[in-house]
Amino acid sequence: MNRIISAIIVAACLAAGCASGEQAAKMEGQTHDMALIDVGKKAPAFTRVDQHGNKHALKDYAGRKVLLYFYPKNDTPGCTTQACEFRDTTAEFESRGIVVLGVSPDDEASHAKFTNKYELNFPLLADPPAADGTPKLCAKYGVWQERNMYGKMRWGVVRTTYLIDEDGKVAHRWDRVKAEGHAEAVLAFIDEQ
Repeated sequence: MNRIISAIIVAACLAAGCASGEQAAKMEGQTHDMALIDVGKKAPAFTRVDQHGNKHALKDYAGRKVLLYFYPKNDTPGCTTQACEFRDTTAEFESRGIVVLGVSPDDEASHAKFTNKYELNFPLLADPPAADGTPKLCAKYGVWQERNMYGKMRWGVVRTTYLIDEDGKVAHRWDRVKAEGHAEAVLAFIDEQ
């Protein structure tokens, strides 16, 4: 059934001119029903490489809180603002026992360049798209969604942040995050708990 729905969406998108044949071919294999992870649910396991080639697995952080924030693309205005705010507040998160991890569909080299340019001091996990065009970690967490970009429907990351507790469960989720002021808003929420 999902394959039929996927084919209909791709055909409609091609007819409307919102995707090239190559984009449509990549879209056809994408899953259209991946939901965000609800508070109280187990966070999906992952292992990803950061900008320095180091592996990070969620299980490695057992017993610690993890702030896992998803963003669309390195070195774009909103994503740069958000990353620099997390850079500037990393010590505050660490003092509260929280590890900050950023995730985007960019590759390791792009993350390294972004990190060096803005002197970022926390891991950025690479989640490049698989052969079907879907970044798997973004999809697991429900942030890979179809969105309207300048009047065209496209697949991309919807800016979302998860706070994962010491037991690996989602303690809080921020949806459709505004980049500016987000790090401070997260800290304020944590301090209220």
